[in-house]
Amino acid sequence: MRVTQSMLADNSLNHLSKSFEKMGELQNQLSTGKKITRASQDPVIAMSGIRYRTEADEVQQFQRNAGEVNNWMNSTDSALDKSTEAMQRIKELTTQAANDSYEEGQRGNIAEEVSQLTDHITDVANTQMNGKYIFNGTDTTNAPVDEESIDINPDNLSDMDEAALSEHQVTKDGKSYAHVAGEDAVFESSDGEQIELQFSGTGEDDTLDSATLNGDEIGRSDFTVSRNDAVSTNQDDVEVELMKGVNIKANSTPQNTFSNELFGDLKQLEQKLRDPETGGDELSGYIETVDSHIDNIVNERAEVGARMNRVEMIESRMSEQEVTAEKIMSENEDADMEKVITELMSQENVHQAALSASSRIIQPSLMDFLR
Repeated sequence: MRVTQSMLADNSLNHLSKSFEKMGELQNQLSTGKKITRASQDPVIAMSGIRYRTEADEVQQFQRNAGEVNNWMNSTDSALDKSTEAMQRIKELTTQAANDSYEEGQRGNIAEEVSQLTDHITDVANTQMNGKYIFNGTDTTNAPVDEESIDINPDNLSDMDEAALSEHQVTKDGKSYAHVAGEDAVFESSDGEQIELQFSGTGEDDTLDSATLNGDEIGRSDFTVSRNDAVSTNQDDVEVELMKGVNIKANSTPQNTFSNELFGDLKQLEQKLRDPETGGDELSGYIETVDSHIDNIVNERAEVGARMNRVEMIESRMSEQEVTAEKIMSENEDADMEKVITELMSQENVHQAALSASSRIIQPSLMDFLR
């Protein structure tokens, strides 16, 4: 094959162009720290990078979710702790008041403190975290406890119709009684016990005349009346995804702690303390009632603590996944700087040699041959 001068010159220029291109790629890697800057340079690296980056972004989002869950659970744990302290104090006061040597005025002072502690527990039940009520299930925009609806004067039931009565319930000794159909103020528990309220007077002047439980008369301080919606009945869990397919309950079930029965029992205790006819033995019975509510709060706090431990383990696992994802992503995308520098220096030497050889090939002209 005949090789001409122009062919040698063209080949030399073509090789020089490729050498420039190679040095340009190496300089680009050196300045950006990445193997490629365009998907067309290496589609395999580009596609793998998209997958690895998606995984890293997912891990970071799960970590943010875990932070939200931790804030929610820490707020819940703190609220339950304060509630336990308040209930323990109520138990101490009830034990003191159960002593028959206490006078009416002293029990009245204890009743006032119990009232303040009940208000404090109500405030705790309405705790907010980042503008969300943490003890109202998925209904985080509304307060779970309406203080004004917890303890309603039973006299107010006298002039209510069936529809209005059905919106109320009676609580006695930790048991709830729902309204029975009809316009009579009759309330029934789930096990069939009935409380009937009878009124005397006419119209708005009606007052509670008597109350009976299964026909046996009970005192006005033996029960409380509240609206059905005084305490939240929302049992829907607030679940947050911390890993693919792994949803963790972030909230505490309010019915396990801040129930209508809890506030009903506390109001009844306060009424008993204010009632001069209440004996020490009757108050002693409330010690066990308060104890049962303390147990409910402690058990719920233990359940929250168990979930907090699981979240911590998930966070630890996610931290490891984040390190692994970033390492894989770095190995896929990041350039080996030592290798790039070495290749660049080598390519510069090759380029200089190519320039030197090309200058000798391209330089001769026809006049050089004629001489």
